[in-house]
Amino acid sequence: MLKNYRHAPTHLFADDTPYFITGGIYGKRPLLKSGHLKYGLYELFRGCFEKYGWELHHWVVLDNHYHLLGKSRKGKDLSAIIRNIHRVSAIKIHRETGYEKPVWWNYWDYCPRDEREYRVRVNYLLFNPVRHEYVRNLRDYPFSDFNRLYEEQGRGALVNQFREFPDYKTLVLNEAEKDDF
Repeated sequence: MLKNYRHAPTHLFADDTPYFITGGIYGKRPLLKSGHLKYGLYELFRGCFEKYGWELHHWVVLDNHYHLLGKSRKGKDLSAIIRNIHRVSAIKIHRETGYEKPVWWNYWDYCPRDEREYRVRVNYLLFNPVRHEYVRNLRDYPFSDFNRLYEEQGRGALVNQFREFPDYKTLVLNEAEKDDF
């Protein structure tokens, strides 16, 4: 089911479907600079996805946004999942940083149509810390699941994946038309 909103992005609610999700901090403020907040946000991702029976495949948290790639059980639960993540994290961010609300701007979702689109988005997500100049080597960024993949699959498999699906370098997300996420 496709749901249009007057002042928010359109969201697609589909069962048993891969989802690429981006959440952005209001005004692109770097409210997630703290490693503690970044890791806490990851824990929220895991907990909320598990609560609703969704699979969390890949994730990255940067100073002002995050990307997730997972699989839905029931697509209609997407709004509740993101609402819970944003509500709980906004309270923690406010307590730690003192910034007033609003904390979160919005979220965007996209359902990759095939394996190629899925892999391009995996690469985009994993490469994000380099793209935004946090690090030069992905192994140096602890707030994504790159190191987990590196340990599980090995360097060679990841190098092959980045070579086989290079479109991540030129991918422009719909949400990035106005905001560079």
